[in-house]
Amino acid sequence: MLKGIDRLINAELLGVLMSMGHGDDILLCDVNHPAASIARHTVHGSVVNVSGSGLVDTAAAILRLMPLDTFVPSPVTRMSVVGDPDRIMSIHDAFQQVLDRAENRPVGVEALERFEFYAAARNAFAVVRTSDPGPYGCFLLRKGVVSYEESAG
Repeated sequence: MLKGIDRLINAELLGVLMSMGHGDDILLCDVNHPAASIARHTVHGSVVNVSGSGLVDTAAAILRLMPLDTFVPSPVTRMSVVGDPDRIMSIHDAFQQVLDRAENRPVGVEALERFEFYAAARNAFAVVRTSDPGPYGCFLLRKGVVSYEESAG
């Protein structure tokens, strides 16, 4: 254990976050997502499991360490609901609140159709699977720039 790092950030996840660069995406997903088949296409190559934690708590822990990209209008992408792409699920609202609070600003979120989302997820740096039951708890977060002043604390 280390001081100041949320207990949800295990050693593997911390290594992934440290290895990512500006513009890299990380996929946070629920237990329904085809995490293993998608993860094998990513830079990391395997699923990072955050067992016993849901999407909201895991995202909050990650976003205390990782800023979102400010150079794009929507640094977060989610999967849209099949057959009802305009529908907002409760997890989408809860996740939006975490994003806005972490960044202290309204964060743009883009929705992609299921198979488009899967294709985008295969290009992610890593896949982080939570214990969230879902459904539609699938989010790509694009890493922003950490300035020296921010990291010096």
